[in-house]
Amino acid sequence: MTSSEIRGVMIPVTGGRVLLPNASVAEVITLTTPDPVDDAPAWLLGRIPWRGWRLPLMAYAVLAGLASEEGGVHARVAVLKALGGHPRMPYIAMLTQGFPRLVTLTPDLLMPSDSGESLPLGVRSEVLLRDEPALIPDLGALETSLLVALRLAA
Repeated sequence: MTSSEIRGVMIPVTGGRVLLPNASVAEVITLTTPDPVDDAPAWLLGRIPWRGWRLPLMAYAVLAGLASEEGGVHARVAVLKALGGHPRMPYIAMLTQGFPRLVTLTPDLLMPSDSGESLPLGVRSEVLLRDEPALIPDLGALETSLLVALRLAA
């Protein structure tokens, strides 16, 4: 690996793919039935247990408008490291459709994809990786949306 390469993870979701740096994914786990959250938006599926934490589980495809619902027999959960530093939410969970796959990212393989439309909530940018479309999530906006939905925002 050269200095211009980074490892990424391509995460399949209903209606698309999410691209994240490998370092932001803590673990991929089996989906368990989430505990419901009162008055939660449709994209907040509830909370799931993981290593002593109760992680908020989001359906990113629903939040970003890729699908009206998400689930299925091949669903897994990607546990992501939260970047906001909130003491009660150091990790968040994203529902996936199957297993994420590792990819090597270089400037010549990763191209911006400008559709000309405004980006949906939770999306920082649209890209093409080897002609494969993907969304780069806005992790800060996702964390803020989760904190508000969970009523943890100060």
